[in-house]
Amino acid sequence: MELYCGILYREDYELLTDSTNTETSVTDDVLREVSMTRSEYDHIADLLGRAPNGVELGMFGALWSEHCGYQHSRPLLKTLPTEGDRILIGAGEENAGAVDIGDGLAVVFKIESHNHPSAVEPFEGAATGVGGIIRDIFTMGARPIALLDSLRFGDLSNPRNRYLAQAVIGGIGHYGNCVGIPTIGGEFVIDNSYDGNPLVNAMCVGILPHSRITRAVASGKGNPVILVGADTGRDGVHGATFASLENPQESARGVVQVGNPFLEKLLIESCLEALESGAVVGLQDLGAAGLTSSAVEAADRSGSGIRLNIDSVSRRTTGLTPYEIMLSESQERMLVVAELGREAELFEIFDRWGLHCDIIGEVTDDTDIVVISGQKEEARIPIKHLTNAPTYEYPVSRPDYLDQVQSFDPCLITEPNSLKQCALELLGSPNIASKSCIYQTYDQTVGSNTVIPCGSDAAVLRVKDTRRGIALSTDGNSRMVFLNPRIGAAMAVAEAARNVVCTGALPIAATNCLNFGSPTVPSVYFQLVEAVKGIGDACRELNTPITGGNVSLYNESGDQQIQPTPIIGMLGLLDDVEKRCNLGFVDEGDRIAVLGSVHGKLDGSEYLKIAQGLTAGNPHIDLAFERRLQSACLELITEGLLSSAHDVSEGGLTVCIAESAIAGQIGVELNINAIDVRTDELWFGEGPSRIVISYKPEQWNRVNAIADKHEVSATEIGTIGGKALEFAGDFTLCLNELTTVWNKGLGTALSGAVSDD
Repeated sequence: MELYCGILYREDYELLTDSTNTETSVTDDVLREVSMTRSEYDHIADLLGRAPNGVELGMFGALWSEHCGYQHSRPLLKTLPTEGDRILIGAGEENAGAVDIGDGLAVVFKIESHNHPSAVEPFEGAATGVGGIIRDIFTMGARPIALLDSLRFGDLSNPRNRYLAQAVIGGIGHYGNCVGIPTIGGEFVIDNSYDGNPLVNAMCVGILPHSRITRAVASGKGNPVILVGADTGRDGVHGATFASLENPQESARGVVQVGNPFLEKLLIESCLEALESGAVVGLQDLGAAGLTSSAVEAADRSGSGIRLNIDSVSRRTTGLTPYEIMLSESQERMLVVAELGREAELFEIFDRWGLHCDIIGEVTDDTDIVVISGQKEEARIPIKHLTNAPTYEYPVSRPDYLDQVQSFDPCLITEPNSLKQCALELLGSPNIASKSCIYQTYDQTVGSNTVIPCGSDAAVLRVKDTRRGIALSTDGNSRMVFLNPRIGAAMAVAEAARNVVCTGALPIAATNCLNFGSPTVPSVYFQLVEAVKGIGDACRELNTPITGGNVSLYNESGDQQIQPTPIIGMLGLLDDVEKRCNLGFVDEGDRIAVLGSVHGKLDGSEYLKIAQGLTAGNPHIDLAFERRLQSACLELITEGLLSSAHDVSEGGLTVCIAESAIAGQIGVELNINAIDVRTDELWFGEGPSRIVISYKPEQWNRVNAIADKHEVSATEIGTIGGKALEFAGDFTLCLNELTTVWNKGLGTALSGAVSDD
């Protein structure tokens, strides 16, 4: 037996691809290739009343995989809050969620992972991850207007990790830039747990009138089913099952798709035009599991059946089997269900955009998917069997390490000899340093909507022809989730919401991408279960329902599981985009205050990791206080009282103030009367629910009154001015020096160069 293009060859390959083979003694290698257990195979045979043939087995394997069927996470996801006054299309109803933003407009948005493909072929894996999430958005009739990403890699001193990071960044920029959608925000985090298994999460946002929301349905008996876009090849076969297996780097390279962003641009424009014609009944992209998932999901949503003649599928290579055609994940393809008799209108539109299309089937009034080639029936499966994957709940075991890390006592570590050196080391570390060397490779302004680009707490886009704006962020601190899965996940939601609040936007909805190790490991399943609870806790308190997202499990390399990494994509709404707020300090003489506690905690901090080599502590969040804090900040911005707002996160108060000073290229003098607080905890301690604000001195009484109204402390800590940062007599940073360190840190690490500092 050998592997090629992700498909088993010799005797096992023949079994998989031969649709007439109903052999019951399927080998374990075949079952593993389609990510299926023996008991699942037996269950399928019971459902069908016979053994599935090779094509049917592949279809079941794809749609019952974790990637498509959410076997291990679906029961957990049902516990999340998904309803709200602004929700137009909720989680699981369509390819993405839709949220009302007023003026008859809706925002469609979603985040998804492409982790396993990016571990094998990082450039194409990342590029096609972007392409796939874009299709999820315009499938619903929305014009994509923005991209964000959340990236995780292993230690950049390792050449392999540097290669993965550079190639992933290149793939994201290549696809987004070529297709003409701005990449406006995201994250970049380094941790040893991601060695060999990077995380590549991509988020896309679109906008459309309520009346133009399109459903991904295959309804209306006799309506033709059209495949438009790229020809079908072998790339991506078994992509869905491949993403549901351990050790992706050991899998075959051929499962990774290859993208064409220029073709995607033609698909966007032609599909949006086709929707305007009124001849389209339903539209569905071909993503994971290709034609199988696209046809099955569209038919399932309308309670119909579908009959496909795969001989009509255009191919870019010879010798494709029915198995490969049904499971190919060739990119830039869309399934269009047309109104019977209006096919010619759609063909004319697609032809004008230079796109090839074929009628490959029709909608039926039964509830089966039937696959025909020649005169032979290659597959016949009741759709309900394919869309009702079995779900599993594994034993939950609280990890032993939690007792050790949560018992951390900061009194047992020694304070640093040089606070200044610690501050510079933090500012130059890859997780904190400027990400400009990444986002400067992205087009951030194409489309002319971007008013706050990458580099701030959240990006802000204007909504054309209105006064409104939307703010967008992605957030997740895996170290906090590692230390306390439930609290850490709640903190991820809170920070994502806080980031959009700092721009003046009200958080209104969220999408999530849950990146975890193998759910069969009891301690990992504990992390997943607790993290979902934490996300639910925070979303309910902050009134940010989940509109959909993605679950990526089996993220591991060898025996090493990744740190649990739930990523939150947050949508915020500004009624008046002209009232937005930025993070940079503005004018000499402005005062600085902290909303919330002045000092944080060392638990899970970047300082503790870098200066002390520890990942320890037990983080905490008061969600009710977080809600009040955000309300206070929003009111201050709406009333026009603030010159800047910036949330305190990685690196603590020092990094927060330094970033605002760098953005405004102006210094500060801080005066903090901290009693009985360690200096490293004061300056580098982290923790949620803290925002640094600046304002005119004469506004202090109003600022303080609004904070009091929301029962939030507001503490003045200094004044803006000069060209240095004076940290209350503890240490001083020259603005030019810290700017240089901050700007160089990540670029030096990514290039593999040795810093002169």
